[in-house]
Order: sequence, then structure tokens, then C-alpha cells
Amino acid sequence: MDEMECEKSMPNKNTKMMQRDLEVIWHPCTQMKDHETLPVVPIKSAKGVYLYDFEGHSYIDAISSWWVNLFGHANTSINDKIKEQLDTLEHVLLAGFTHEPAVELAHKLVNITAKELKKVFYVDNGSSAVEAALKMSYHYHLNQGKCKPIFLSLTNSYHGETIGALSVGDVALYKETYKPLLIGNKQVPVPIDQSPQAAKEALIFLEHILKEQSDEIAALIIEPLVQGAGGMHMYHSDYIVGARKLTRHYNVHLIADEIMTGFGRTGKMFACDYTNISPDFMTLSKGLTGGYLPLSVVMTTDNVYNAFYCNYNEHKAFLHSHSYTGNPLACAAALATLALFEDSDVLGENAKKSQYIKERVEKFSILEQVKEVRQQGMITAIELKGFKSEDRIGLDVYTYALSQGVLLRPLGHIIYFMPPYIISYEEIDKMIDVAYEGILKLS
Repeated sequence: MDEMECEKSMPNKNTKMMQRDLEVIWHPCTQMKDHETLPVVPIKSAKGVYLYDFEGHSYIDAISSWWVNLFGHANTSINDKIKEQLDTLEHVLLAGFTHEPAVELAHKLVNITAKELKKVFYVDNGSSAVEAALKMSYHYHLNQGKCKPIFLSLTNSYHGETIGALSVGDVALYKETYKPLLIGNKQVPVPIDQSPQAAKEALIFLEHILKEQSDEIAALIIEPLVQGAGGMHMYHSDYIVGARKLTRHYNVHLIADEIMTGFGRTGKMFACDYTNISPDFMTLSKGLTGGYLPLSVVMTTDNVYNAFYCNYNEHKAFLHSHSYTGNPLACAAALATLALFEDSDVLGENAKKSQYIKERVEKFSILEQVKEVRQQGMITAIELKGFKSEDRIGLDVYTYALSQGVLLRPLGHIIYFMPPYIISYEEIDKMIDVAYEGILKLS
């Protein structure tokens, strides 16, 4: 065998990395047997909207690496702030101690969120933030002398995969196996579409159950405007306004899970900004650090906070902690991310790109494979029709898109775009055209 033939027979760097990966790593949301035929994509580096593998192939990150990346990979401003913080303080416990990044970030979050949200509780990730909010709500009522062990959530919702978060979700794929372990939850219908009438009809169901069981219900948790893992289902802001009015009337908390919708994804800084309401709790994560480091928060009110403020022997303190709570490096990344919003008209530029995407995806509507095209800010979804679940059409689109240099990760039969905000118009064109071609190839 000559030298050239020998090189051809040797596995390339991507293949070697994939083989080493599969020896030891169990991937999330993955049936590992799929990787007998579907390659793992090893990423060596990233810059802007592009991911690069070990062979130099590039992929447009059209889903912001699971909805977290706002201003591109290896963003210079965020990098510099993390490096600066690294040389000062990498971590310290937040129990009995504090540090400047955590203090400054908490003040900024209070200033940009709904007016009644005055306190910040640091957690590590989205699911943990939901867990903390659920516990806060239940414990608040307990401190008021009421036991309210039931939570309300919307059909088709998703709030995470730890036990409490899973309990208030409604994605069967995640929930059915662990059903015996879950906490008390009831579900009310999500509005069927983005119309005000659909919101009005769904509120009738909500009022009925609150009227019947509000003495047992601690809180209603919602993903405002867009249900992420539920297929990017979207609904009208009238539902949020009505839900806030009803929950106040019946002494039930409203938890706004803005883990995915926060930080500009829906067109405003927060989805709740489409209304004048203040929830009792708001959970934030994902884009909070620009996609750099795990960090989440639970925002809440002085009223909730004061219900736990007591002498030690009264046993009303909130019982929840994480080792890496308020990590300084993550807080520094979050501060750098918020500074990018402050220094330029991010939401204004996003509005222009959203409109451009809206015009470019009109061509999907006439395809016989497409049921609906919907959009909310920098989130666009194309819902396909005419296929069986076992056809795994999303996987077909995914593999085709990778071959063309675009990372799409469809949700079943929902093809969606949620790119970093820095994406160029030319890159938007490629992202959309590749998805269009992938759908056309479906039989």
C-alpha cells in the first residue's frame, strides 16, 4: 500500500473523535443506538454563527446551540469580561458571602424586568430555576398557613427534566416514563393558535379550574407566547394578561418561565413585555450568559421574599441551594451580554431581521408538505404535515442540512430557526434555503 492509499484508509480526525466519544459519553435527548449509523459531529472551534469540525467543515448554528447563544460564538466582548474575571475571582460560595458580579447582575435584572420583581435568587440551570420557583410558591403558601400542593400548567408545555420541572410539563416523550415519580399537577388548555379568540377561549377553562380548586393550587406556570419544546407553539399575549388577572383574583401565583423566551427572542426583551403585567416569579437562563456558561435566576417579589423573612427558630426560611450558585465567571458573562444590549439597538436590528425572515419563509407556505408557518420575533417555525411519526422526517432534514453546512435540530415534524442575533442576511438566506431544499427532498 502506497502512502496515499494508507492515508485514505486511516480514519480522519472527525472519525477518531467520534469513536473516542462513543466509548464513554451518553448524550442527552439521544437514542444512542442511532449513532451506529448517524455520526456524532465533533466540533473543534466556533466563531460568530459558525461551528467548525476537526476537518475544517463549517456549520451555521441556526438553533443557537439549543437556544442559548445570542451574540455569536467566541464573542470578543464576552470573552474579555470572562478572562478579566478569571484573574480576579473564579468562584466563592454565595451563602454568607457575596461578590461584585452577582450584586451588579442582580441590580441590572431588577431594573430591566417587570416592576414588581425586586429580588433575585441564583440557581445553576433552567430546570433548577423552575424547581426553585415551584418550591418557593408552595413554601410561600405554607408560610401563610395554607397547604397548596397542586400546580397548574398548560397543555403542550415544557419546563425542564428534573422531577418537579418534568411534573409541570406536557411533552409525553419526556414525561410518561417517570409518571409515578411526579408531583401534583393539573393542566389547562393552551390557546390553540395566535388569535385573541383562542386566548379568550382558553381563559374560560382556566377560570373554571381556579374557581373549583384554587384552595389547592399554588401556582400557574406558563411559557409566555412561545412553547419551545412543544413544537414552537405560539399564542396571543391576551392570554398572559387574562391569566394574571385570574391568578391574582384567586390567590394563585403566576410563574413566567422565560428561560427560552427571555433576552430578545420574542422581539422584546422579555415575552411578558408585550403586556403590562408582573408575574410573581420569572425564571431566566439560556441567553442570560450569551450562551457561555450555566446560570439561571428566579426573579420574585418583595411580597414573596418577606414571607420567608423571619427569626431562625420560626422555620420559614427557603430551603434550596446549589454549590455553584451565582458563579462569578457566569455572572461576568451575563453582565457582558447585557452590556451588548445596552450598547447597541439589538432589538431594533432583530426586528429588521425578523421581518426579512418572515418574507423569506413565505415560500414554505405553498409547499404541500407544510401545514403552517409561524413566527414570533427571532423564532420561526415551519410545521410539516402528511407524515407518520415513525418516518422521522426531522432527522432527514437534519442530516441533509448538516451536509450543506447548516445545523438544524427539528422538533419532530417542526423545522425551526432560532439563530444568534449577529447572523447576516446572507447567512439567513443560506439557512432558509437549505431547510427548504431539505423539505423538498422528503418523500
